[in-house]
Amino acid sequence: MTLYESLASDLELSIRNGTLRAGERMPSVRYTSRSRGVSLSTVYQAYYLLEARGLIRARERSGYFVAPAQKLPGEPARASRPTSEAVSLDVSDLILQILEGARVHDDAWFASAFPSPHLFPLPRLAQALQVASRSLRPEQILHDITPGSAELRRQIAIRYGADGLAVDADEVIVTNGALEALNLCLDAVTRPGDAVVIECPSFYGALQSLEARGLRAVQVATHPRDGVELDAMEAAILRHRPKACWMMTTFQNPLGTLMNPERKQALVDLLDRHQVPLIEDDVYAELYFTDQRPAPAKAYDRSGLVMHCSSFSKSLAPGFRVGWVAPGRFVSEVTRKKLSLNLGTSLPAQLALAEYLAHGGFDKHLRQMRTKLKNRQATLAQAVARQFPEGTTATQPQGGYQLWVELPEGYDALELYWQAAPHGVCFAPGPMFSPTRLFRNCMRLNYSGECGPEQEQGIELLGKLLQEQVAQGRSRREGAGLETA
Repeated sequence: MTLYESLASDLELSIRNGTLRAGERMPSVRYTSRSRGVSLSTVYQAYYLLEARGLIRARERSGYFVAPAQKLPGEPARASRPTSEAVSLDVSDLILQILEGARVHDDAWFASAFPSPHLFPLPRLAQALQVASRSLRPEQILHDITPGSAELRRQIAIRYGADGLAVDADEVIVTNGALEALNLCLDAVTRPGDAVVIECPSFYGALQSLEARGLRAVQVATHPRDGVELDAMEAAILRHRPKACWMMTTFQNPLGTLMNPERKQALVDLLDRHQVPLIEDDVYAELYFTDQRPAPAKAYDRSGLVMHCSSFSKSLAPGFRVGWVAPGRFVSEVTRKKLSLNLGTSLPAQLALAEYLAHGGFDKHLRQMRTKLKNRQATLAQAVARQFPEGTTATQPQGGYQLWVELPEGYDALELYWQAAPHGVCFAPGPMFSPTRLFRNCMRLNYSGECGPEQEQGIELLGKLLQEQVAQGRSRREGAGLETA
């Protein structure tokens, strides 16, 4: 954390705990500079950051003042209650319709599964690609073809080690994005007809993968703040004897849930007792807003049952399509699946990422990206609170870039999607995230786009369309004689 970010965090704490109250004048820049022993420039940067977060406001010739308390939607309070049956899947048609519509219409970036491309260091990545291409040795082309670039795997192992995980570079297999890593893990431990435990709601990519392989989904109750309910998980294991479990324990998509270390440990211990492999989808772990990166479930694995999958697509380079898996005891099976599928992953892209990780300032980029995402989350949440119906709730994730919004009962997010898309405003409606079309009144909003007119106008449009849903519903009920004047 930089000096100005540290100062901003201290001042933010004083605002949030009431030491500095709404409407009060902030300490002057000169006074803060002297009292904290920092430069005027550092204080200005801290105040600019607080202003971007909506916590203070500048008044011409008067200084900075604490802004009125932010209006934010409340958080969803209940865990999901899915069916306890193992279900076959038929979700791809709906998902593909929505994704295609979003590709064409999504001017505000609310529907995308990726962060805004403006957040990435594209010129520096292009430079790294040039350096890597010039240094490519002929023998690398064959030697590194299936497991991946030795240097990139070493860099990935270094980052594991920095977080306290003992993952050898030889265990790492480089893949074409995280989704390929996840699918390879599925193929290594399941066969058609097997049951796989998933969260509810669950990432729609997981649903598509299960459907494509003829696997049955066992949905487990999941809380928006605490994650999967472990009692429900054990009951599902005892009843259905699943061959695998696919979960996101850190900033889950779509909820943004972060399971605490104790619950991650308990999850790994539970699966170990029943010898169920955990396919851990951990693509958002670098995008945390706290002081330290959350440890993955892999950190608590003592028997090699956790197959840890991640990528650079969410944190650095979506277009490079480079991911990886550390599959524990299943490294041989996953390697064979990778070899039979496509032999390997683009070597120039791997070498470029290895060059960037070694010399490009990845951690500096991540710090800047996290700050922007944290600020944009607060901005979008405030817009939702202003424009959406009374009783709307939204998660407040500690990382990532997705907001899960739950409308009051009776609203229809899928209908809202088809109404809003022609106007250039898209999002991910709740039924995309359930094999049984649950969460009809929910939506996922991507808040990574720059806070501009498109985002503000997009939320305003959604709010107006939701008002029209209320009016149309009342009109239908009156027409059916269900309401009287």
